[in-house]
Amino acid sequence: MTSSPTLAPTREELAALLADRSGPVGFVPTMGALHEGHASLMRVARERVASTGQSGPVVVSIFVNPLQFGPGEDLDRYPRTLDADLELCAAEGVDVVFAPSPDEVYPGGEPQVTVHPGPLAEILEGRTRPGHFRGVLTVVAKLFGLVRPDVAVFGQKDYQQLALIRRMVLDLNMPVEVVGAETVREPDGLALSSRNRYLDAEQRSEAVTLSRALFAAQEVAHYGPDVALDAARAELRAAKSVDLDYLVITAPDLGELPDVVPAGTEARALIAARVGTTRLIDNMPLVLGRLEDR
Repeated sequence: MTSSPTLAPTREELAALLADRSGPVGFVPTMGALHEGHASLMRVARERVASTGQSGPVVVSIFVNPLQFGPGEDLDRYPRTLDADLELCAAEGVDVVFAPSPDEVYPGGEPQVTVHPGPLAEILEGRTRPGHFRGVLTVVAKLFGLVRPDVAVFGQKDYQQLALIRRMVLDLNMPVEVVGAETVREPDGLALSSRNRYLDAEQRSEAVTLSRALFAAQEVAHYGPDVALDAARAELRAAKSVDLDYLVITAPDLGELPDVVPAGTEARALIAARVGTTRLIDNMPLVLGRLEDR
């Protein structure tokens, strides 16, 4: 039988719960509508805390952050499933769930001081969603300040977000270790996402094309990035209702690849597309190199 986590809806209650903490704190920030992908992050957080040889709490935040939603995006219809989320947290042995209201996180309304994400936020997701990463980094910085975690776990599915959070922690000297956990997928390869529930049956069958494209790129990546991109595009051409936003191969830090790609070069393939009215993203690690180099 699992014990329920302690629910903290206010900053004061959260502070009281963590005041007498012993050992390192593991933290998993989420927007709720939790699924197995989130559960895997909680397990990673627990493992990282346990690896220190000390017993410390695992904290999960559940907060739909209005600052990262642009005009016309799905803030109002974003799923809010607190009771089910608490059950999942209980099953994973989470100690504290911080589930504040917007007024609790942003007293007085939208903050006047925010985190400027820099040039990395102007590409890929940032080009399509201006202001999005300003909202993400601002709320993550606030949550880090409230929870004061030793380790924070984020999913690699939101790869650009992960890269920006790591950059923020490095540039602002934040005393937290950021861990990127592997993407959890459905049996057919579709990356788990809270937005998958928006898809009807036909759209769901088309959405798996995103991961198929990435797997196709991964399979031929040893021929180089151009061949990998061609393989991914061939998969996408077969999908009728997938409206591609971008498909790129970059360096692991999202920078440009060198003109000559030596065998064994690590890279990242990233994709974003709208399936029906639902926007989905995914990515996958690649190892590039010309065939004659192998």
